[in-house]
Amino acid sequence: MAAPGSFILTQAARQWLMDGTFDLDLNTFKAALLTSAWTPNMASQSLFADISANEVGTTNTGYTAGGNTLTSVSVSQTGGVGKFTGTIPTWTAGSAGLTARYCAIYAVGTLNGHLNPLLGYFLLDSAPADVVTASGNTLQVNTPVSGFFTLT
Repeated sequence: MAAPGSFILTQAARQWLMDGTFDLDLNTFKAALLTSAWTPNMASQSLFADISANEVGTTNTGYTAGGNTLTSVSVSQTGGVGKFTGTIPTWTAGSAGLTARYCAIYAVGTLNGHLNPLLGYFLLDSAPADVVTASGNTLQVNTPVSGFFTLT
């Protein structure tokens, strides 16, 4: 089980949350795994296409290109604090094992002219270190307790 670091919103996502590009409780969101070769740059990386070259490989890893769909996505508010959360799917490592460092969350489809807009990312291990899952074992990523992000 991976203990994730803090969720980092892209700079574009901050605008897209306010202008209605993202509809957090209606859009379909995916979780994609990325390798340590990726260098996050939230100022210039705003679409999944900007980061997909650093996605985990699919050959015998148990990973599917584009990642898996988040489930139980919800938007809530308690005591003046809004929260966006969801359940990250699991991956069962194939014969080559599965190694990842980051998990990126993006919306599926074209929203306001943006194809697969990137919401943000987090480290799978807050150390940071690669999370290595041996063949046949399951990579389970815990959603941060406070959700992906909160608004106050």
